[in-house]
Order: sequence, then C-alpha cells, then structure tokens
Amino acid sequence: MYIKKILLAIAILGLIGLSVFSYYIYTSIFSANTSFSEEKMIYVPTGADYQTVIDSLQPYVEDMESFDLIARKKGYASNIKAGRFDIKPGMNNNELVNALRRGNVPVRLTFNNQERLENLAGRIASQIEADSTSLIKAFKDEDFLAENDFTQAEALAMYIPNQYELYWNTSAEEFRSRMKREYERFWTEEKRKKAEEIGLNPKEVSTLASIVQKETAKVDERPKVAGVYMNRHKNGWKLDADPTVIYALKNKTQKWDTIIKRVLYKDLKIDSPYNTYMYKEIPPGPIFMPDISSIKAVLNYQDHDYFYFVADVKNFGYHKFAKNLAQHNRNKQEYVRWINKQGVKR
Repeated sequence: MYIKKILLAIAILGLIGLSVFSYYIYTSIFSANTSFSEEKMIYVPTGADYQTVIDSLQPYVEDMESFDLIARKKGYASNIKAGRFDIKPGMNNNELVNALRRGNVPVRLTFNNQERLENLAGRIASQIEADSTSLIKAFKDEDFLAENDFTQAEALAMYIPNQYELYWNTSAEEFRSRMKREYERFWTEEKRKKAEEIGLNPKEVSTLASIVQKETAKVDERPKVAGVYMNRHKNGWKLDADPTVIYALKNKTQKWDTIIKRVLYKDLKIDSPYNTYMYKEIPPGPIFMPDISSIKAVLNYQDHDYFYFVADVKNFGYHKFAKNLAQHNRNKQEYVRWINKQGVKR
C-alpha cells in the first residue's frame, strides 16, 4: 500500500512536471515575444553566423532565451538566410523564426541624377548589401561591357533611373545584370525605331538626353531644348553645349565636386571629346544620368526653327529661344548683364 502511494505521487509529480514543461514549450512557441509599436527591419549579411542574428534581434526580442530554444529546435541556428527581414509587433518565436527562414523582403531601390558610375555606385551601396567598391568594379568590368556592346564611357546609359524591387542581399554582379535587363525592357522595338528615324542609336539618344537635362530642369521645356540640339545636329553644326564643357573641365581636373555656374571663353579651348564647342560629334557617352522624361524628350523632340537659346532672366528656370544669331546675341546680352550683376564669375 505504501509503495502504491509512492508510485502514485511520483506519477502525479511527473504529470505536473510534464505539464509545466509543456506550458513552457507552448509559451516559448506561441506567446508574443516582441515589444515595440512599429514594424522593424533587420539586415542579415551574406555569410553571417547565428550570433550576428542574435545581436541584431536583441533590441526587439523580450526573451532571447526562449527564442534561442525555438530557433535551435527548428534548425534555424545552423541554416542562416541572408537578406532584409521585417519584424512585426507581437510576433511569437515561431513567427520570428519563420520570418527569418522564408521572409527575405525586397527593397524598393531608387536612383537618378547621378553624374558618373562612381556616384551611382555610392547611391546603390546605400540601399543594398553590395558596397561601392564591388559595384564600381562590376560597372566597369571590361568583359561584361564588351559582351553587351558598351564602352566604359557609354556604361552610364545602361542604368535607367526608376524604382526597382530587388533583394537587399543582391550582389554587385546581380544588380548590374538586372539593370541590363531593365535597359533592354525599356528600349522597346518602338523606341529603337524612333531613335533610328531621327538618326541616332539608343546610346546617342541617352547622351543627348543627358545634355538636355543638364540644360533645363523644366520637364515641359525639354522637348523644345532637344529640338534645338537636333536642329544643330541635323544641319552639321557643333552642338555648342555648355554642360559638355563643364563636364570636360571636371574630367580633366578630376574635381568632380566643383560647382561651375559660368563657362568662360578659355574653357571652350579644352581639348576633350566631350567639348562640343571643339568637336562636332555627339560626346562618347552621357555627361549625366538622364531620366526617362529627358530620353523621351529627345525621341519626341519639338520640331521648330530655333537654333539658339539662353536662360530667361525674367522667367527663371526657362529659356529664351532664337532662330538666328542676331536675335540670340540680344537675348544673350540681357543674360550677361544679369549674371554680372549677380557677381557670378565662375
């Protein structure tokens, strides 16, 4: 009788212990274990170990011991996934582990207004895992450029400014290849036919569009400015575009951060294929990253008789257009008087 009582007590204690353990496991799996009010993002680098993930989660997880238990039970600790992951308020450990295993969330990557590949690399590196060094190396890879019929000078034209969805842990080479596909998608048969009809190829369109965009920030004026340059180009004139001189000057001095507001006569003598006051040909590549509106402005340039334009001092941001040199010189004198009055010497 005494032995039966002992066995019964042991059985009851065992059931209590099992219940406590089961409750602990249940709460470890299904009880909320995050304590913040807004969604958070964590980034797990390529090649990261389990401790790196723990360190990233530490500020957001209330009970790291219970998370660790479930992560190990589910095999996550030995199978880390790289990427960007969204952590939501009130998630339990099971949801956290599932999010880290399968929830690599795309980032919305944007870029525009980049002057050089180096600037683009810096902009992209701020949004994905790849650093600027690996990106610029990928952008300038001679084998890749040759395979895709691009020179290094033309390479910036491959990157069409827009918003794209891709994973944070996208490599430099993957990003570059994605942008090449987007370039091909953008340059449809219809756009290529339009380029051919105006006597340009897509890369020349992008180069001319970069000049147009540098000349005017007003999207509605870009087709008109493009028309001026197309008139010059079709009539065998030099483009005589100030932005190309500024680019040539920066390229020669390698002082890319220099702000130049005024082109001087001595600048027009810079011997560079980008200097359109010296060379008749369209420059060897874009002097700036043209956006889609500028590319479309060239493809659909305004058909008019203007060959000249200068900044309109009475309607800032826009320009005065002229059909002949005499009219242009009058407009130009007004601008020169204004800029001298402002004290702008460079």
